[in-house]
Amino acid sequence: MAHGEWSRREFFRRSAVLGAVTIGGPVLLSACTSTSSGDALQAAKDAKKIKIGIANEAPYGFTDQRGKVTGEAPEVARAVFKAMGIDNVEAEAVSFDQLIPALNARKYDIVAAGMNIKKERCDAAAFSIPDYSALTALLVPRGNPQQVLKFEDIAAKKVKVAVLSAAVEKGYATDSGVAEDQIVTLDSQDNMLRAVTDGRVYCAALTDISLKDVLAKSPGAAAEVTPGFDPIKNGQPVVSAGAFVFRKDDNPLREAFDAELKKLHDSGEWTKIVTPFGFSADNLPKADVTTEKLCAV
Repeated sequence: MAHGEWSRREFFRRSAVLGAVTIGGPVLLSACTSTSSGDALQAAKDAKKIKIGIANEAPYGFTDQRGKVTGEAPEVARAVFKAMGIDNVEAEAVSFDQLIPALNARKYDIVAAGMNIKKERCDAAAFSIPDYSALTALLVPRGNPQQVLKFEDIAAKKVKVAVLSAAVEKGYATDSGVAEDQIVTLDSQDNMLRAVTDGRVYCAALTDISLKDVLAKSPGAAAEVTPGFDPIKNGQPVVSAGAFVFRKDDNPLREAFDAELKKLHDSGEWTKIVTPFGFSADNLPKADVTTEKLCAV
């Protein structure tokens, strides 16, 4: 990414050597990365410590140049856990497509990476209440000469689109008629921006929050972000919402987390926490956007 941020792949290589990092502090060496095999909530309360998983994707969860783990999801998680009496939050970075496998392998107790709720993921893990909602957008060349605004335009005009590995946008694209040979899978937001500005693809698909963050960090880039939209699947708009992820057998931890997360949403504290990362009160999920509904899609 801009300003020398690591790609997911590079961060994964480094984190394999460095182990865990603590939110708000420097990198810590860690001899053991596994979590308790018993009651994760009680274990965290007893230790006053818990470990989260991130994928180093700004603005959701990433390590800044000072070595601090930050972003929307880690900062919200830290506030929730503090309310639960758990003051020390460590982070382990893995590639996005390994977030749930590493969670189930007990490398950490919660994924805090802005992960969209979708059926395939719900089959493998348990999601919190929706933390935020976001529109999809496209990163296009400045001026958008092809006037590509949605996935249907990509399909009709047969241009190439970049998506992130294991992200939901590839499915949105194919559901809208985009051919497999039009889709290029990349490993970082920075590479998506470069692919667009180099002309290797016409556009890149991600949430509007992410793409605006990419451009804010590369103000000279000859690109722009289209207006946000809801993708269409089976003729119906798809609402995208991100959440925190837990193992299926950690219901006490998830339920306690949900209770405090809802308090943050309702009190307005959530908006204060997330505003520095490009979120606003408009990103709070609507009352009818539930984990149960999204897991059924």
